[in-house]
Amino acid sequence: MLNTNLCSDIVGNEEDPAGQWAWLDDTLQKSQGNRETVYLVGHMPPGVDERQNGGISPYHDVFQERFNQRYLKLVRKYSDIIVGQFFGHLHSDSFRIVYSDTGHPVSWIFIAPAVSPKRTPSGANNPGLRLYKFDTDTGQVLDYRQYYLDLNAANLRNAAEWLPEYNLTDYYGLNEVSASELHNLVESFGVQEGSALFSRYYRANSVKFYHSTEGCDASCAHTHYCAITRLDYPEFHSCLETAASALASAGVIALGIHWSLLILPLVVLGHASAQSVLMPSVGALNYS
Repeated sequence: MLNTNLCSDIVGNEEDPAGQWAWLDDTLQKSQGNRETVYLVGHMPPGVDERQNGGISPYHDVFQERFNQRYLKLVRKYSDIIVGQFFGHLHSDSFRIVYSDTGHPVSWIFIAPAVSPKRTPSGANNPGLRLYKFDTDTGQVLDYRQYYLDLNAANLRNAAEWLPEYNLTDYYGLNEVSASELHNLVESFGVQEGSALFSRYYRANSVKFYHSTEGCDASCAHTHYCAITRLDYPEFHSCLETAASALASAGVIALGIHWSLLILPLVVLGHASAQSVLMPSVGALNYS
């Protein structure tokens, strides 16, 4: 469990707040030597908020740039043992892909929506809960099921009902949960055949608060693509400026961030080699 709040501007110019970077590198090195598998879990994710696009609000770099680079460097260095990264903070449902220095997808990040609802100029979301299924022998994440609470329906009925929203592999047609499969998924968003998949992703991004892609034009879709695939800040901004982007040319189809308090209760379910973890979305209590 990482305290990624220490990667934000609150720490000023400290090089290694609380000694966390040295600890993380040392711990990952030992795990690599012991041939262990590792999950990285934190509140604030690396990269950029995919829902803050230039027409609505400025792009939000979550980590300080030097810490963002440092984190990604460690993930690339130890990608052979890191089998999953889990973050929250953004209140949205999204994912990220980390690439090697040679451009190969080597690790993935799931950004789960929050239990608490949120509405800002850049978008809104229903509450979400997520149930992860993993192999207890290898640590590999096999799938997850996303649940949601429809706030509008709950207000009308004066009763809350949690419902299944989607199952990851079925929803996106994935063969497995891997960086390469997620890479293929996001690359498909920019082609005609993949536009329906982007529509699915966009609905899930707000936890079904928005039922269509209305309001998300080609520029908005392109921002999502860049946020998912370009976690290095300079690469993200370069991606935005690339007019030849598949999403921009396809014209597929827009949707903030405030200081938050981490909520991370885990409930382990199941038995044998397949087990599930209920993660209430590494959620957040909004102070705004």
